[in-house]
Amino acid sequence: MVTAVFPGSFDPITRGHLDMIQRASRLVDRLIVAVMVNTSKQPLFTMTEKVAMISDELTDLPNVEVQAATGLTVDFMASVHATVLVRGLRNEQDFGYERDIAWINKSLDETIETICLIARPPYAYFSSSLIKEVAKMGADVSKYVPTAVAQKLHQRLGTDQHD
Repeated sequence: MVTAVFPGSFDPITRGHLDMIQRASRLVDRLIVAVMVNTSKQPLFTMTEKVAMISDELTDLPNVEVQAATGLTVDFMASVHATVLVRGLRNEQDFGYERDIAWINKSLDETIETICLIARPPYAYFSSSLIKEVAKMGADVSKYVPTAVAQKLHQRLGTDQHD
């Protein structure tokens, strides 16, 4: 049985993330979406809120589960007996960053293999950070994030949606 981990801060989860999760779920027996802390970012949502929002969007994928995780990804992977790390690539900058992370992870745990999925065109041009910036201005972001997530995002930011 192959267990994979798809880690991220998911602040918030995007339609691009969900596409990656759906695609990755077809490649492995068990996929764990690991909601992690990115120490270089200030989160808008708590870990508990993010786990709940993501879980609500994945009810139709029986081999996918969502877990909060702290510390090094390789340590979390060892704790859940995962050997595959799934990452998404939107552009050339992502490739360089993910390549370096893959090399570090491999040096920390030789058993880990990193699989990178290329973002499909509708999802390759935006990030959670960019979506938050657009939402701060009151724009409707539901084409980038699930509708329920867009509503929570606007509630948290105290912004009114407009088209």
